This record gives sequence, structure tokens and C-alpha cells, in this order.
Amino acid sequence: MILDQKEKIAIFWYRRDLRLHDNAGLYHALRSGLPVLPLFIFDTHILNKLGNKSDKRVTFIHTTMESLKEELKKHGADVLVKYGAPEKMWEEVLSAYNVTEVYANHDYEPYATERDTTIKTLLHNNQIPFKTYKDQVVFEKTEILNGQNAPYTVFTPYSRAWREKCNTFFLSSYPTVQYLGKLAKTDELPFPSLKSMGFEHSGSTFPSENVPDQLLKKYEEQRNYPALKGTSRLGIHLRFGTVSIRELARRAFENSNTWLNELIWRDFYHQILWNFPHVGNGKAFRADYDRIRWRNNEHEFKCWCEGKTGYPLVDAGMHELNETGFMHNRVRMVTASFLSKHLLIDWRWGEAYFAEKLLDYDLAANNGGWQWAAGSGTDAAPYFRIFNPAAQASKFDPRGEYIKQWVPELNSMNYPEPIVDHKMARERCLKAYKEALNKE
Repeated sequence: MILDQKEKIAIFWYRRDLRLHDNAGLYHALRSGLPVLPLFIFDTHILNKLGNKSDKRVTFIHTTMESLKEELKKHGADVLVKYGAPEKMWEEVLSAYNVTEVYANHDYEPYATERDTTIKTLLHNNQIPFKTYKDQVVFEKTEILNGQNAPYTVFTPYSRAWREKCNTFFLSSYPTVQYLGKLAKTDELPFPSLKSMGFEHSGSTFPSENVPDQLLKKYEEQRNYPALKGTSRLGIHLRFGTVSIRELARRAFENSNTWLNELIWRDFYHQILWNFPHVGNGKAFRADYDRIRWRNNEHEFKCWCEGKTGYPLVDAGMHELNETGFMHNRVRMVTASFLSKHLLIDWRWGEAYFAEKLLDYDLAANNGGWQWAAGSGTDAAPYFRIFNPAAQASKFDPRGEYIKQWVPELNSMNYPEPIVDHKMARERCLKAYKEALNKE
């Protein structure tokens, strides 16, 4: 039966939480006493900025929503999927249904907070409460503060405080699945195709969300070697919420202290973005780093993007990124350092390129990583740490397996000479940074 338009309902608005199980906002919606209609909006404010019409991330979201739709059908329910600007889509929803309450999970990015403020105002004007919950991180906003009641800006003391505060209460799952009978019963609802939205299927396969315990147990010893399958590859699932951060943190406590640290880094960067929103608006975390005089050579940037720098580890990373949408974390550090320090190209250029290409692109983590590499971020280490790509390759890809896989033209006439001399580039970088930061 089609949902009676006069029937009072609650809406759960899916955003970065594309799952039924252990979902905070969905749990609270289902416990509201009202039939719950799930909603997802393909947001044209975001999609219209994507240059690639076979963007892998759009395919991932569309495929995930198809699976979610099938799961909901088993409960006689469905998800209302819309395509357009959120404010216009919400006006359509409010005119079509008797919406009494709206539930969602927190989103921390500048655009998301602006969007939510707009929708909250629209709902308020219609006397509809907008209730949101923490779901994509273990600790958010100002939940972890230092002795001065201020946000931490250095990771190590933050991680210590995180671990001290964390207990079973914060890691307990929401028993959402028990309450799926409270979903609004409805016939099948329309679902826009990729083609109707101006996209096409990327043809990509995506990493599994099921990571074996054995990988986690070996994570510390294998994670720095890009030729090994030693990392979880869960980035895209964390980005779009197809996995529960609480479940992952419990598994990390059981299997890998080092992997847990990576999850804590994620929380750390999200609280940095929230408490220091200027980092999400193109500013350096440390303001004095905005005085650096970048060279911004467009030809060299193009060489970096295309993996033609003459530094095999850098080029391997860029080829992997361009072809798959993934880059190993150790290699991300090396490629980011190379762009910002060897080439003295503004880290924001690299940040934007990664944002365009990464399957697991997440503003908080991407910005945090790039500013860490450029020295302008939260890192406590001095600005003069400059990775030597050759030394990094020797240490972390000693047999050249990763490089051979992604730079097959190595040792041929087609492989370019190094775009810059390491020693000269290091000295040039130190000089530019010293001048900007007034260092002796």
C-alpha cells in the first residue's frame, strides 16, 4: 500500500551513513513512535562540481543505495531517493508527506553545516523539529578537551585523552535492526538512474567492507609497505558510512593498537575541522604558513599529476591514484611532501587534486594530511622534515615491487629524468620556509 499522505511520519535523512545497522540517527527515528520514511538526496550542489561523469564515488553511492533499497524491501519499506538541490527537494517532500519530525546524523564539513542550517530553518518554519546525532566518529566536536578546556591541536596528547575516555558506552552499537518493523510501509518508490543524473557507471569494483582479523593483527608490521596488501582499504566505506565506526573501533581494540591509532587520527582531524573551520576554507592551520611564496609552476604540477616527475615512488603513487582512485598512505605522504616541498607548489593544489581523484576523499582527513605534509598543519615536528623519495622507496619498497607494478616504463627511454634535484630542492624549500616564517 502507498503510504497515506495524511499519515504523520518521521523522515530519516541519509547522508554519510549509508547502512541500516548500528546507525544512531536511524535508531532514534525508529524509536520515535512514528512510521519512518528514509530519504536520500543526490545533491546537485555537489554533483555539478564533478568533472568526471563516470566518477567512481557516484557509482559507489548509487550501487550502495540500490543495495539499501533491496534490504528495505524485505521489510515492506523503501527509501525515497531524490536528485536536485536539497532545499528544493525538501520542499517537495514536505508538500508530498505529512512530515512531523526529521532525523539525521551530524556532518562536520563547511558545506554540510551550511546545508543543514538552511534545511533546519525550512523545517523550523514548518514547525518540524530537526534532530541530529553523532554517528561517523567515536568522539566529536568538543568531547575531547585539554586541561585548559580547549581543543587539542597535537595528535599524541589527543590520542592519549581519547583512549582514557573511550569505554564500552561509546563503542556500543545501536540495535537499529531490532526496530526495522517501525519503517513506513510503502510500495516501491522511484529511483533515479545514473544516466538520468548525467552520469554513467564507472565499471569499478570496490574494496570489501569485510576486513579479516589476520590483516589487522599484521597491520603494524605490514602497513608501510605499499607492495603488500597490508592496509584495510576501508576508507571509502568510512567516508560514506557503509561500516560502523563503533564496530571498527571495537575490532581495533581487540586486534591492532596501530590500526586503532589510525581511527583516532580520523576523529582528531574531524575535531580540528570543526573547531578550526578556517582549515576547511582554504587557510593554513598555522596562519604564518600562508606567507610562504609558492613557485606554483604549472608544468611541474602537470608532471606531478601525471606521474612524470622522474622519482619512481612518487610516479607510482600518482599512477595508482589516477587508475584506481586509491593510494597507499605511506605513498600519500611522500607524494604530498614532494609537491609542496620539492616543487614548492601550494599544498592546496594537491589537496584539490586528491579531492577529485580519491575514492575515500574526506575533507577533514585530506586537508589534515596535506597540511601535515606541508608543515602548515597540526604536526608537532619541525617544518624542515622533507621526505627523500629515493630513501623512502629503498626503505618501504626495497625490491621495487610496487614501483614495477605502477611504473612499468622505468628503465626505458620513455621514463623521464628527475624533474628536480633532491639536494637543491631541499635547500630551496628550507630557504622559502625560513623567509616566510622569519626563522634564522
